[in-house]
Amino acid sequence: MLRWALAFFVVALVAAIFGFLGIAVAAAGIARILFFIFLVLFLVSLVSGLVRRAD
Repeated sequence: MLRWALAFFVVALVAAIFGFLGIAVAAAGIARILFFIFLVLFLVSLVSGLVRRAD
């Protein structure tokens, strides 16, 4: 999922360079959403691993 976020970030940068502002904003928004989903899933995985190890 982090790869998808990075891919959309790169698309946003390329679109911004070429002046496609609408596409750049949309791709950056998607990259931001995917990054936060990745972050939440990572934290849940980390906490569940720590809980399992404590038992």
